[in-house]
Amino acid sequence: MDADLVIRAQHGDRDAFERLATGSVDRLHAVAWSILGDASLAEDATQGALLSIWRDLPGLRDPARYDAWSYRLVVRACYAERRRAPRWLPNLDGLLEVASRAPDGIAAVDDRDSLERGFRRLPVEQRAVIVLHYVADLHLDKVAEILAIPRGTAHSRLNRALEGLRATLAADARLAGPNVAQREAGK
Repeated sequence: MDADLVIRAQHGDRDAFERLATGSVDRLHAVAWSILGDASLAEDATQGALLSIWRDLPGLRDPARYDAWSYRLVVRACYAERRRAPRWLPNLDGLLEVASRAPDGIAAVDDRDSLERGFRRLPVEQRAVIVLHYVADLHLDKVAEILAIPRGTAHSRLNRALEGLRATLAADARLAGPNVAQREAGK
């Protein structure tokens, strides 16, 4: 992000802020959509993040850190939306791309459904780490900085989240196993 643009926006330049917001909205919305999995909630979280950016921008000490700071604000907005929303359904488009690599359509749907079930069971803190690391393609050190958590915590949250996803996939495979065998026997 252009530090001069951030500085101008910090001093109340609405045109500079509009350029910042326009340049940020797609990536912020992508993160919100991936975490929340609901278009309406993602739009609300993105809007909330942009409002927080406008309100808090004068207090940003290092304009070069605008991107990381704005990710932090959108994750916080997602947490707030999560607290307000009774059900939270994630969208995993772009995450791990399991479905796009499956050899046939049915397997792709099964893989995606299993992955979504596993992702839905994860705590919001683990979801945020997965989305920032895999969807936003940020290094875990940067994820830790954005979430204001120690580096080791970011690593452990990611590991626990991936273990949770693996466990869900394994449980789904065990449950599907007898059904698959019965279908094969019926051929």
